[in-house]
Amino acid sequence: MDVISFLFAKPVLIGLHLGFAIIGIDSFLWLAGEVLAGNPTGRRARFAAILGTLGFALSWLSGGYYYVKFYGTLVKPVIQKGLAPWAHSIIMETKEHIFLFILPLALTAIFVSFLPKEVFEENNLKRGFLSVILLLAFLALVIGLMGFIISAAARWG
Repeated sequence: MDVISFLFAKPVLIGLHLGFAIIGIDSFLWLAGEVLAGNPTGRRARFAAILGTLGFALSWLSGGYYYVKFYGTLVKPVIQKGLAPWAHSIIMETKEHIFLFILPLALTAIFVSFLPKEVFEENNLKRGFLSVILLLAFLALVIGLMGFIISAAARWG
């Protein structure tokens, strides 16, 4: 098996999807720490915002490829005929809509982290910025939980 075929294999895609999401979540929690430490627009904060956004974007791409290539034809029918058809009709449908918020929120975090510190402080953005970052991490964790439920439903099927 060549490297390209390996990278696009079903279990590898799932691992990449999860791994990149973890990088995104961890990076935004790091960014939250930078904001709480009074460094919302410093180099580390900007790096964390960029790394988190990149992690989420790569998770989006690897998960999207898996969804198109494998989920619709192989996994979804198993779930719908299995013990928990609601895992697709409720959980996956919800996940599909929540994930649309992840990249716009992540890009917002990048933009805010690149504001001059004076603008950030003059406009009292700390609480709002921290709320966006924590919402982003929370939504990503919820999506992860949803993915676990969907995977479990596929195994039950």
